[in-house]
Amino acid sequence: MRNDARHNRKQILAAAESVFGEHGATGSTEEVARRAGVGIATVFRHFPTKSALLEATLLAHFAELRRQANESADTGDPFEAVCALVRVMVETGATKLALATLLDADGGIPASALTASEELRAVVDTVLSRARAAGVVRASVSVDEIYLLIRALAQASASQPTDTVTMSRAIDIILAGIQPT
Repeated sequence: MRNDARHNRKQILAAAESVFGEHGATGSTEEVARRAGVGIATVFRHFPTKSALLEATLLAHFAELRRQANESADTGDPFEAVCALVRVMVETGATKLALATLLDADGGIPASALTASEELRAVVDTVLSRARAAGVVRASVSVDEIYLLIRALAQASASQPTDTVTMSRAIDIILAGIQPT
């Protein structure tokens, strides 16, 4: 792929995440093209259908979270790695939910997205296991519980937008709750 095409694809995916994260089902490919600074034909040249665009956007979302999770895992402080990961997953969770909901309504979540989701979960579990082994997270805290808490805050913010200070404090409460007593 040529550099300009690769750049356009990256811009389209970023714009799609923003548009569909903000507007859900009412988001349009025309708005994606406008925000990406390309023509609608360029969007459809990369993604022949809206479903293909949604799938690629969700896959890119998961890939970025995996990248950040792997980067967090390489930090010196296992608790800070968990904190960074939980924050980014909550803060981007409403967008992920919107993308998944749109895909599900359009014929089901593709196997590629389910696989990407499981790969992310495995990385999150690795980061969490490292924190448990270091004694900075309660030994009883599982990835299932972390995912439930992330999903709860993401769904709450998706249904009723919350200011950043309140959301940050809610995340702080969760993080304090997983530390050993």
